[in-house]
Amino acid sequence: MYDFRPVFAVLSRVMLVFALAFLVPLAWSWGLDDGLRHLWLGSGVLTALSGLALMWLTQRHRRELRTRDGFMLVNLVWFVLPGFAALPLYWAIPHATWVDAYFESVSGLTATGATVFSGLDHLPTSVNIWRCFLQLFGGLGIMLLVVAILPLLGLGGVQVYKAETPGPMKDSKLTPRVTETARGLWGVYVLLSVGCLLGYRWAGMSWADAFMHMSTTVSLGGFSSKDASLGHFDSVAVEGVAMVFMLLAGVSFARYFIVWRARSLMPLWRDIEVRYYLGVLAAAMVILVAVLLAHEVTDDAVQALRWSAFQVLSLATTTGYATTDYGLWPVFAPVLLVFLGCFVSCAGSTGGGIKMVRGILLVKQAHRELVRTIHPRVVNPVTLGGVATPNSVLQNVLAFMLIYGASIVLLSFVMLLSGADIVTALSSVVACVNNIGPGLAGVGPASNFGVLTEFQIWTLTFAMMLGRLEMLSILVLLTREFWQR
Repeated sequence: MYDFRPVFAVLSRVMLVFALAFLVPLAWSWGLDDGLRHLWLGSGVLTALSGLALMWLTQRHRRELRTRDGFMLVNLVWFVLPGFAALPLYWAIPHATWVDAYFESVSGLTATGATVFSGLDHLPTSVNIWRCFLQLFGGLGIMLLVVAILPLLGLGGVQVYKAETPGPMKDSKLTPRVTETARGLWGVYVLLSVGCLLGYRWAGMSWADAFMHMSTTVSLGGFSSKDASLGHFDSVAVEGVAMVFMLLAGVSFARYFIVWRARSLMPLWRDIEVRYYLGVLAAAMVILVAVLLAHEVTDDAVQALRWSAFQVLSLATTTGYATTDYGLWPVFAPVLLVFLGCFVSCAGSTGGGIKMVRGILLVKQAHRELVRTIHPRVVNPVTLGGVATPNSVLQNVLAFMLIYGASIVLLSFVMLLSGADIVTALSSVVACVNNIGPGLAGVGPASNFGVLTEFQIWTLTFAMMLGRLEMLSILVLLTREFWQR
């Protein structure tokens, strides 16, 4: 049996870092005097004490992380931390069950944005702050933060970075040291967050609402402090700020880091993934405007453009905000929106789904096989940005897509067996695996996941984790070879 005790030694330090996150709602609770200071203080202390206890138990087991250590650590983090994050939600929200609270915290940390709670407008502000801050914290990946501080603990982080980083190009680093890469990505993340916060404040939100929606916009999570989501504000300015930062956050943060170092926007424009990303978004907006006008959902072209632009950006980037009940639109429209969320966001962004670069590689690989059918001896490598793509990357993409499709099919059958209707079952699984948030029918934008049974909620909780860890990182734990020496 492989020795995973050094992984728990690192997990204990991750728990100590996470305990500091409770200071954010504690500060808001203190300033607003909502009577919940003891809740946030107690939750933080309990998390810290648990981390210290685990640290004491594993103090003699420290070494450099290996490949399987990285996978185990990432999975433990994403299963354990939501448990501590759920504590205040379970205690503070009336009639909340532990299943509801755990689902909500997983949805927050994975930046999915699916919620089981209603009456959000009436929750204490610090509780909504916590829900939204979880998405800011988890958006880029908790483990990237940990990688940035691991050297301070005397532990390496390369394997953690590879297991956590979204997208197929896991071996490319922006700087010679992985910790510098992680810090650079977090620097970009913080700058975008500050800009978004000030933008929402300029648009007329209160500081509390601006902070909460900044947290869920830059993370592409989609939680809101309002049951009606951003539709509550009915503001062109608010929607404009949201669209700008959803668009920006859907691009690889690594690309922004390169732009900053080069002091030029050319690396951004030369990125084929970014060009496809913008092209698909623009095409989808045009198509949706045409559908809304053709079906007389509205006869106002400006209104149709406003609805279409916002919902395309929101669903395609897997944010999940809503300004109108698009579930009532002609069936083509909501299905298109959910479909876009499956692949549009870029690898290295905070979005979910299979990522645009995988879609491009799949199309190019399919075209190569068609050419080979006609010319069996032709040398026709799959290129990306003029550079040949290694076969190892293509094999990784094909394996990912096989597991991705199988996971959606199997989980959808599980939902059907549990009594969900076909649209709710399939759309809820697709929404959770791709970290989109709202689905269709029973879990559409006018409803939430609270209508589901506890078994169904557990199923979708696993689906969110599966999607956030991009399938292979979590399913590798189910292989016999992973546990052998």
